[in-house]
Amino acid sequence: MRFGLVHRIMTDLLAVLGVLALVSSGEISRAVSVVILVSLAAALAVPEAWQGKPAMARLATITPLAALIIQVARLAWGAPLLQTAVEFAIALQIIRLATRRGAAQDQQVIVLAWLHFIAGTVLGGGLGYALALAGFLIVAPGALVLSHLRREVEGNYRQGARDRTGLPVDVPRILRSRRVVGKTFLALTCLLSLPIFIFTAALFVLFPRVGLSLILLNRPTTGRMVGFSDHVDLGGVGTLRSDPTIVLRVEVPNLPDPPPQRLTMYLRGTALDAYDGRAWTRSIRARVPVQKGTALIPIERMPVPGADAAMKLDLEPIEPTVIFLPPDAVGMRIRPRGEPLFGGAIEVLKGSEGEYQYAGPDQRGIAYEVFLSSAVARTDRRLPDRDLARYLAVPKLSQRVVDLAREWTSAATTPLEKANAIETRLKTGYGYDLGSPSGGTADPLDHFLFESRRGHCEFFSTAHAVMLRVVGIPSRNVTGFVGGSYNRFGQYYSVREGDAHSWVEAWIDGVGWKRYDPTPPSGAQPLAAAGGWFATVRDMLEAMSRTWDRRVVRYDLQQQVWLLGGMRTRAADATMSIRRFTSRATTSKGGVVALTVVGVAVVGAAIWYIRRRRRGEGPKKADRPSAAARRVREATALYEALDAAMLQAGVGRTPGMPPLKHAQGLQAARHPLAGDIRAVTDRYLRARFGGESLEPGEKRELEQRIARIRTRGPDAALRVVRPPVKSDGAAA
Repeated sequence: MRFGLVHRIMTDLLAVLGVLALVSSGEISRAVSVVILVSLAAALAVPEAWQGKPAMARLATITPLAALIIQVARLAWGAPLLQTAVEFAIALQIIRLATRRGAAQDQQVIVLAWLHFIAGTVLGGGLGYALALAGFLIVAPGALVLSHLRREVEGNYRQGARDRTGLPVDVPRILRSRRVVGKTFLALTCLLSLPIFIFTAALFVLFPRVGLSLILLNRPTTGRMVGFSDHVDLGGVGTLRSDPTIVLRVEVPNLPDPPPQRLTMYLRGTALDAYDGRAWTRSIRARVPVQKGTALIPIERMPVPGADAAMKLDLEPIEPTVIFLPPDAVGMRIRPRGEPLFGGAIEVLKGSEGEYQYAGPDQRGIAYEVFLSSAVARTDRRLPDRDLARYLAVPKLSQRVVDLAREWTSAATTPLEKANAIETRLKTGYGYDLGSPSGGTADPLDHFLFESRRGHCEFFSTAHAVMLRVVGIPSRNVTGFVGGSYNRFGQYYSVREGDAHSWVEAWIDGVGWKRYDPTPPSGAQPLAAAGGWFATVRDMLEAMSRTWDRRVVRYDLQQQVWLLGGMRTRAADATMSIRRFTSRATTSKGGVVALTVVGVAVVGAAIWYIRRRRRGEGPKKADRPSAAARRVREATALYEALDAAMLQAGVGRTPGMPPLKHAQGLQAARHPLAGDIRAVTDRYLRARFGGESLEPGEKRELEQRIARIRTRGPDAALRVVRPPVKSDGAAA
């Protein structure tokens, strides 16, 4: 492996890993990420011969300044500070990769990559960051060692240093050499990452954790989901059915074995009570604080941990900050996804429609438990008149919508039968369609019921809620997530943005609010998980991402205490097991015999090893010189013999004189020994630096030449052939 090529590859790999750690942080838009990756590939493809040209040096000075000016201008126009800083850091790396000229610039590339990983830690560090960091830890020791070696070589070259034979240091030849860097060298330097990782992991586990808020310089990019806001246009929900982005991870208690691949949960998010003919809104937007901190929060009643089954939910950051609850929730307990340092506990707010939101020091999502009860809460109370009016209010409707609602419920006598009749007609007589052709019409509800007869879930829930109000049944529109698909590696259900759904709640006297879903089954199910190897890899990566996030990114004091306590318990168990084994072995006859045999075998093996080491039975394979080492040793010994012979013959070489230059000087002076000295010198240089082997016959011939030089004695130095002199005194 060529020294220069391996060094360049490892340095480039560090730079790429650092850039990927920032790109995967989510702080950079997809379009900018594509531009960054293309620019990075172009910088890596710049030929090394171009990088030494003066134009590239000028480019290295101008482009960082231009990038700084552009980012400052973007910042002045309102771009986020953290995003502009990250983009500028990546731009500096790309510029340096394209314009580097030697080892000094390569070390700057390594330092920038290290700074990129520090920035990636502050940005949160997801699974992409974890994979990039693992690669960085493996490659960094080797890259640092090679960078140091190259800088030393280039420094010696600039100082005009010579090797021990007197020849000038040839840097290009060293960089092309295949003997400087080998597989063993690379393996050992990369293995240095193992003790580094163990040491840092020990510090990470043992050092007291203070939480994330100390380094949270930003708030994460949250997805705006209009279906959970206080204003939803008809046609604005349901188009997310193809989005696979995970919003919730749900651990469901008491699952059968095996768990169902898809589970319908109806996780309620927001309820809307006012419809104006085109959009749903909340007539009462005020929310009141319910609880602050991590204490138990009652919903139907105060939950009883241990007695009530607990569903665990891990909510990614979205906007608005809605808390999603299953229909049989009686209480909950919430904690932030990253323990804050100074107070800043999560505050829970409750709205007029029984929906919950959270507010905290940051918007990094929450992890919460929901306590469940299978007991159905019945009520004998009636809705207050003020609430009854707003749940029965309808906008100006076409007469045929009113007539259709009455026609569908003409055979029903109770509110429950009327609600079921409308739900059945919508489910069986209309089709589910993400295209929603009625969304852009003047009266979308009328067009859906009589013209297109197809639409997404929001059209079905709106039609059901409005028609219930027409026949005198209070209703409201609800949005949330219908369910999720099972991840067998993480043992949880993944709820994705595509699982967003809309349904209806109707007030039935004696029952309370009852859920209805008029959407056909094809649109009222969780997204089907993709099959084959792609789904397996996706589930594995998602489970790894969650584990990394929970155990590393959100590693806090509570987990630290749990981990150390578990280690102490396992150590105590192991000690007790050893004691029990020793006790059994020493109290039984067979155990004593077995321990004696094992002890004798161990002592015998130790004695044999020590005696073998003392005798030194043959050289180890690692101690045997390689063919190249033997060749160099023979060539060096040959020239040392020539040096001694020349000294004896009176034509010795001074220590600062290179061998080839000394031989050439003797030839220029037409010394009688010059031919033999030049022949031996040339063959030494080819064997020492050219990799040519000395054949036995050739070696004997060179030894004979050396012997001839030695035997001719110092008088040969006096018999130097002088060039003839012209009559005018000048040399001919």
